[in-house]
Amino acid sequence: MPRGRKPSPKTGTLAQTPLDAAPRCPDHLSAVAKKEWRRLATPLHRAGLLTVADRAALAAYCQAWARWVEAEEKLAETPALLKTPSGYVQQSPWLTVANKQLELMGRYMTELGLTPVARTRIDMPVGAQHEPVDKIEIVIVGVDEDGNRFERPMGGGPPPRLEKAHEEPVTITLNENL
Repeated sequence: MPRGRKPSPKTGTLAQTPLDAAPRCPDHLSAVAKKEWRRLATPLHRAGLLTVADRAALAAYCQAWARWVEAEEKLAETPALLKTPSGYVQQSPWLTVANKQLELMGRYMTELGLTPVARTRIDMPVGAQHEPVDKIEIVIVGVDEDGNRFERPMGGGPPPRLEKAHEEPVTITLNENL
């Protein structure tokens, strides 16, 4: 005899969260990692770069950050190179940890868009980008033979007669949104 349909949970047993909510900080992170999570999660979420699916990647980055901070603090207290009982010089274990965590952080920073180069490779959501540039105007500025200053759009008619060649460098100022 078939067993029948699996009972569905009663209403109100599952917490309802909006799909566009920022992911919650995992409980297992250290205090330093949680502080880094709080610093990054909201700005990344607002920029459209962080969703619930990215929670593990951000958590891994934050934990690597915390371990790197700890290793750097220990390196400030101890030398980077140690002499073994047999007389060999070797790298401090804290330097090894710091280098490994820095390498991991770099990978996660790229994945999460936390570097300038990584952000150029990310397809930003609408509204997070600047308006595209559709016109650049170049203006020629100079002084005519009578000593009058002039400004003329490039290609806007014949140039005024100049008394002598102008030897100062030409400065082109572009709109700050470029």
